Amino acid sequence: MARLGESFQSLGTYVAATSHLSKSLPFCIRRFSLWSMKKEPDLESALSRNRRWIVNNQIKNIILRCPDQAATVKHLQKKFKTLDLQGKALNWLKKYPCCFDVYLENDQHYCRLTKRMLELVEEEELVKEQQEPVFAERLAKLLMMSVNQRMNVVKLNELKRSYGFPDDYVVRILPKYSDMFRLVNYTGRKSSMEIELLSWKPELAVSAVESAAMELGIEPSFSCCLPSTWTKSWERFREFNASPYISPYSDPTGLVEGSKEMKKRTVGLVHELLSLTMWKKLSIIKLGHFKREFCLPEKLNVLLLKHPDMFYVSNKYRIYTVLLREGYNGSELIHKDPLVVVKDKFGELMQEGLHEYNRRRHLVNLEKKRKKGIEFVKRKDKILDEDDENERDNGEDKRDGLFDPEERKRFYKILFDD
Repeated sequence: MARLGESFQSLGTYVAATSHLSKSLPFCIRRFSLWSMKKEPDLESALSRNRRWIVNNQIKNIILRCPDQAATVKHLQKKFKTLDLQGKALNWLKKYPCCFDVYLENDQHYCRLTKRMLELVEEEELVKEQQEPVFAERLAKLLMMSVNQRMNVVKLNELKRSYGFPDDYVVRILPKYSDMFRLVNYTGRKSSMEIELLSWKPELAVSAVESAAMELGIEPSFSCCLPSTWTKSWERFREFNASPYISPYSDPTGLVEGSKEMKKRTVGLVHELLSLTMWKKLSIIKLGHFKREFCLPEKLNVLLLKHPDMFYVSNKYRIYTVLLREGYNGSELIHKDPLVVVKDKFGELMQEGLHEYNRRRHLVNLEKKRKKGIEFVKRKDKILDEDDENERDNGEDKRDGLFDPEERKRFYKILFDD
């Protein structure tokens, strides 16, 4: 293995070696290429918008936790690694002048939220208060789908933002719904604290698929969201959909692992988990942390890739994510949670500030060219959008395939793991 690594020192040798390995290790290369689906621009665009919002939302939360709700840029710079960002924090903050107010005090740069941002923070808190009954139902549904009707608090925190739960949901929601939930700890360790469902709610044990079928007066079944030209995928979907739908709220103990019935229930379970999220998407890695709680298969990614009719798998920003196709019309969510509506306003504010920033920068660059006496033909210049900006700030290489350093790392990992 060491000799193999040494033989890949130069790029030319690396390409030659991978060409040779593709013949001797077909299984490895095949697994390597199965990780993602063919890219679809609309859904990739939806992931881009979420990515930008997530980063700035985290910065917003950091600032709100600071004394007087003002953070030093130096402090935010230290947090950039945890936000998976590179580059200068000051440059990033200046790109969003409608969201972040950067000022100099005592020879040190500080950042606070703008007045318009603070108004959105207040609106978001109001929506969270109004949505508490919805959060309680959503939490109950998750527990009802789990094997023992209880889930670890630490693990559940990984998914809280996907389901819209506030950071303090344990102390904010559980005491108000003491007839539904309780905190238990059967081992005594702090990390073993669990939320347990106290009472089964039959009215909540209805999946999104079943609810849609009841409205139409038909038997519950999945929907295919692929173009009619995908004939082979449609054939596989019809075959899979021909057997009866199995509710994710049903008891799985009587089902045989690996059977068609178990696979049907698992697909329905993932479908329901995605349906309950605000953006109809989840991190595959985080979802995989709940294999025991939800009886998910070991090779969850393989299951998802076998059902492109319902799920879209992407690794944009090197984060493996699964989206529910039927939740989107193009790049837009069909049904928006009230909390998403508020967060969209945050995104619009980001967009407004970034557009102004890019416009000013474009004019400055034109002025520099004029001063240098550079002649140019007037044309419609394409201003960099937020996606390009983020990828540059993240230091991502535009090169694709095995020439990309990150792709090479992944290749080595899969090669040596196998």
